[in-house]
Amino acid sequence: MMKKPIKINSDYFKRRSNGKVALTLSGKNARAGYLFILPFLIGFLAFMLIPVLESLRMVFSEVVIDTTNHGFKMNFIGFTNLYRVFVVDPEFNRMLTEEIAKMVLRVPAEIIFAIFIALLLNQDFKGRAFMRVVFFLPVILSSGVLIGLETNNTLLSGMAEIIRRGNAMKTSVTGVLENILVASEGTQRNFATTFMRYVFDIVNQVYDIAMASGIQIIIFLSALQTISPSMFEAAEMEGATKWECFWKITFPMISPLIMVCLVYSVVDYFLRTDNTVMAKIRVTLLQQMDYGYSTAMAWVYFVIVIVILGIAAAIVSKRVYYYE
Repeated sequence: MMKKPIKINSDYFKRRSNGKVALTLSGKNARAGYLFILPFLIGFLAFMLIPVLESLRMVFSEVVIDTTNHGFKMNFIGFTNLYRVFVVDPEFNRMLTEEIAKMVLRVPAEIIFAIFIALLLNQDFKGRAFMRVVFFLPVILSSGVLIGLETNNTLLSGMAEIIRRGNAMKTSVTGVLENILVASEGTQRNFATTFMRYVFDIVNQVYDIAMASGIQIIIFLSALQTISPSMFEAAEMEGATKWECFWKITFPMISPLIMVCLVYSVVDYFLRTDNTVMAKIRVTLLQQMDYGYSTAMAWVYFVIVIVILGIAAAIVSKRVYYYE
């Protein structure tokens, strides 16, 4: 008695006419994705898993340097370090709240700026390649090597301090305009006043935003170049304006990359060298040599960043359009 072939209901597998099981297009794409992240998984399991577990153990321990055996001794103390993070230490919660508030205002500005510059660089004009290099140059200048040279260089540090002092004595870029537009509101803070102050803050930080948007510009530029010109031609034949083409064609087509840039921007912001929380963790670890408490702050910081990424991804994913 012949057995009936088992039906395969999957997006990744299909049964051929000869009865053999083969991968579908989605299955091949999934396989390519797993092969792409396989080196990272192997490296993580081989070199990072044990240090991560040891750092998690430090959160619940008092770490003492063992000079005899040239190592560490961990004495279990329960949730004492976490209690210090959330209750005892007055600086960590304040710094964390301030950095989250700055991130909420900064990341949308970076993404909007990156989309705007990518649209400009995607146009056909002379010197386009040079302008693309100019906007990517801040990524190179903000690399770890050059930042280290700038930090350790006495001359550059002195020049930066002189510039900061000079700017502190002058009016900001939008100071006069802000006084004119906001002064009429007095001490009352409504939506319009709050929005205008946000715009002024973003304009004053345009240099930092441009420095942090190089990768996002490249991502959006690559997404724009994948859109077929025939879609815009068909829309123009139907009478669509440039504004309608952007919201009906361009924005939906690049929306999956908004998720990528959002994740990158959030992680990049929380790992910046001038981040107060990162500076506090570094000082506690290297100068005060309080390994247990610094590790507890780092893990709390890591978990909060993951939660923020999850919330942001859940909100943005509902507006993402996937073209097939």
